[in-house]
Amino acid sequence: MSETTTAASFSDLTVGQFVERLASAEAVPGGGAASAVAAALGASLISMVAALSTNRPKYAAYAVTHAKCLAVGHELAAEFLVLADRDAEAYVGYSVALKLPRETDEQKLTRQAAIQIAAKAASEAPFDCVKACGRLVTAAEALAGRSNVNAASDVLVAALLGEAAARGAAENVLINLPATGDELYADSMRWRVDRALHDTAAAAARTREIVLSGQSQEPEPA
Repeated sequence: MSETTTAASFSDLTVGQFVERLASAEAVPGGGAASAVAAALGASLISMVAALSTNRPKYAAYAVTHAKCLAVGHELAAEFLVLADRDAEAYVGYSVALKLPRETDEQKLTRQAAIQIAAKAASEAPFDCVKACGRLVTAAEALAGRSNVNAASDVLVAALLGEAAARGAAENVLINLPATGDELYADSMRWRVDRALHDTAAAAARTREIVLSGQSQEPEPA
């Protein structure tokens, strides 16, 4: 993969191939894609725990939660892989804008406008990852104390991966905001990122508390 193309989807790579590519000197994948892939692993754990809890008489009272989390986990795992591709594509677009000619005043204006548009795209992709991570950690919190106790640590790992991925994606949002040339947009995005991270961290903390307590939770309403 060169700096100007993302080639095939990251979902087409083996784990080993993705790790090798990430470790290379290539510009993509980078931290944004890595965050999204980490979140995809967390989402897969949500589905796994839900599957391990489904149709178990001991956990029958939580069937609604299991069905919901099974679906959400699969949905998010696929979404995060798409977001990994979007993040890489946005970076490539930004790199292309930076390389536009700037010899004349007209070229400079064209380049500046292109950079600002590309910077917004490079902010939106990881912000969508931040938001999706919030849904991931919320699903983990729902499963905590309502799922197979033998997979309790997997629920916590899912929450921790989701929180870490959210923070990683958030950094990729924030670093691109100055280049957008839009302070109102930047201020609004900073506020939204901060709020999303706060909520995600709180849900992850609650998940950890429930898992480590070993206590069962009341069933969620149908």
